[in-house]
Amino acid sequence: MAAPKKRKIASECRRFQTRWENEYFCKEVNGKCVCLICKEDVAVMKEYNVHRHYETKHQSYTSYTGAERTQKVKQMAASLQAQQQIFFFVQTKHRKTPQQQAMKWLNLLPSTANRSQTTCTTTGKDILEAVSEAVEKMGLKWEKLCGVTTDGAPAMTSERKGMASMVCAKVKESGGEAVRMHCIIHQEALCAKTVQLGDVMNTVVKTVNIIRARGLYHREFQAFLSDVDAEYGDVLYHSDVRWLSRGSVLQRFYSLRSEIDQFLKEKGRPLHELSDPLWLSDLAFLVDLTHHLNTLNKNLQGKEQLVPHLYAHMKAFCVKLRLFETQLRSFNAAHFPALSEIKSAIPKADLSAKKEKYVSVITSLLTEFNQRFQDFSVIEKEIKLFSTPFLVDAEEVEESLQLELIEMQCDDSLKSQHQLLSLPDFYQSLDNAKFPLMRRHAKRMMSLFGSTYICEQTFSLLNHNKSRLRTRMTDSHLCEVLRVSTTKLTPDMSAILQSKGQHHSAEKQKENGKKTNSKCRMNW
Repeated sequence: MAAPKKRKIASECRRFQTRWENEYFCKEVNGKCVCLICKEDVAVMKEYNVHRHYETKHQSYTSYTGAERTQKVKQMAASLQAQQQIFFFVQTKHRKTPQQQAMKWLNLLPSTANRSQTTCTTTGKDILEAVSEAVEKMGLKWEKLCGVTTDGAPAMTSERKGMASMVCAKVKESGGEAVRMHCIIHQEALCAKTVQLGDVMNTVVKTVNIIRARGLYHREFQAFLSDVDAEYGDVLYHSDVRWLSRGSVLQRFYSLRSEIDQFLKEKGRPLHELSDPLWLSDLAFLVDLTHHLNTLNKNLQGKEQLVPHLYAHMKAFCVKLRLFETQLRSFNAAHFPALSEIKSAIPKADLSAKKEKYVSVITSLLTEFNQRFQDFSVIEKEIKLFSTPFLVDAEEVEESLQLELIEMQCDDSLKSQHQLLSLPDFYQSLDNAKFPLMRRHAKRMMSLFGSTYICEQTFSLLNHNKSRLRTRMTDSHLCEVLRVSTTKLTPDMSAILQSKGQHHSAEKQKENGKKTNSKCRMNW
């Protein structure tokens, strides 16, 4: 007689019934019946077992009926699903199988990835599409765009395919006119890089690296400076990407040149250039010239810098360069204090042969400035009309502005206001009915950006806030942080708080007969 077959639950084809969700607070997960209340699996997917589990452990939930019961089931099901997603994410992140490790090594092979030759392929057209999308999203009009200021990337400044050129063309198609400009601070930094005096900078950087690259040398050098009561406590590293770095490094090196010479001699690594009058003369000249360039760079930075102000700083520096050029021909170092100090400290040294070299450096720097700032020369007449309207000849301006300009120049009260008020306040005080075109010209000039300083400052704030240590910050939170960081508005907290409702949780709990501390929650 054959043995009876054993009973198998899998062969009975038991299925989860949808009505069990509301009746017994359970849900099917991966072929199993899971209780939504205690998250336990029911041994057998059978109504008897499900009913027994519910009646035995969760009989108190029978108080939920109707819509309230349905809503409770939905909340528990959503909570269970959220927990499962978290577990799945953690499991996936921490799973380390040989296949995954092999794929990681495979991605690092030279035959599959050449990261050293990866380049950015973003074109001016791609940037234009992104800008157009933002303009359309904010509902702006192309014809009201006054100017485009960019850095020196080819995708931005190319004559035919650059983003700036295509934006100006699109504005012209819409009936407007936009001015294309290059960031004046970037241009100044590029001009400063053209100043080269042999191996002066290389020698300075090499010496600084010798002192700071070795921990023992560095500590001994700092202690030595402290013992001799030096002006500074250390030398500075040079970073080529920082605009003011070279001037700061040279100034610190020049101030500590005697201490550096003595320290290196004690270590058996003397720097012979520090005993050469000609090299010291080149160092002093480079220190003074980079100081003038750094002063100009600082003047160009900052918010609320109108184009006339930036252009005035640039014109003033070009005039200074012409003065330096004339004075150095006779080796007059009146505006080069470090060079004058070297001349006085080493009177026997014949430094007159250096004057032609220094004059050529100033001449090449002046030529570089004139070539790189042609964007401002194109709108020079418009800048003069905006900044000094009472000194401009009416015949040299546009015909549409001539009559209003004459009316303005003949009004003595407006002349006094122009001297007392700032440019924005002065043009704001003009009668719109009497000087509509002059006010429109002023708005156009005040809307131009001579530099990308605000953009770079905002990007620095973004990097500071969105760091690798703040992974929970979302894009929406970051936008709110940047808005608060970049605005100059001061919120009226008293008015904001008065306009909001208050909910006193303490009073509500007292009504229920519960004793608690007095607290208040603001409903924003």
